[in-house]
Amino acid sequence: MTDHLIETFEDGIAILTFNRPDARNALTQEIIEALSKAAPRLAVDPKVRAVVITGTGSAFCAGGDVKGFVATKAEGAVAPSFDERVNSLRAGADFARWLHEMPKPTLAIIPGACAGAGMSIALACDMRIAADTAKLTTAFSKIGASGDYGGSYFMTKLVGPAKARELYFTADVITGAEAERLGIVNRAVPAADLPREGAALARKLADLPTVAIGYMKKNLNMAEHGTLASVLDVEAIHMVRTMQTEDHKQASLAFVEKRPPVFRGR
Repeated sequence: MTDHLIETFEDGIAILTFNRPDARNALTQEIIEALSKAAPRLAVDPKVRAVVITGTGSAFCAGGDVKGFVATKAEGAVAPSFDERVNSLRAGADFARWLHEMPKPTLAIIPGACAGAGMSIALACDMRIAADTAKLTTAFSKIGASGDYGGSYFMTKLVGPAKARELYFTADVITGAEAERLGIVNRAVPAADLPREGAALARKLADLPTVAIGYMKKNLNMAEHGTLASVLDVEAIHMVRTMQTEDHKQASLAFVEKRPPVFRGR
């Protein structure tokens, strides 16, 4: 891990916090490498029942460090080849796939600026909660770039192709409240309430039947591009598997006894 990406863990919740508040938590290569190492580890850690990603200060993540890009070019160092740059970017962007596919819920807590690759990372999470005053933008067209980290995929799924094109082409800035109306974030709350509301939502996700949630994610991801027959197939397999878990057995008993279930993630 790095000082620019803080990882904490408490009672089943792993929190990854961008920590460059002076740069609105813009991504550096160091942060990207730390994210790439953390994601697969958290995905398979049985103690982790939810993963949260957020930012320190008044920003979530302002995307790539554009000032750093310019400084690097100005140094006159030997530039990597086109293929090397593509491969490096693709490797780092795999973090978005981990957020989308890991078998446990992922949550972005967005206190403020959320732009470019930062926006893509937030979109890759299962759910998003934002301050109603947070500023969100795809940003890429403002610097003559096309976008990365899966944002075009996730945005199209969330708002449809026409609105996704508008948000990408214009790079218009929208507030957290507007993002909620568009379905980009699940919930927008007053900025002062975000720490409490975000923590409560993370707790709610971590208390769910983790194994079942993992299979739900597989079902829902399949539903985005699969046929009905393929979804029915995987639903049947996953339903039987989850009905063999300790969580299912205990929850069934709790239902009969008319008491709330307590899930252990097993």
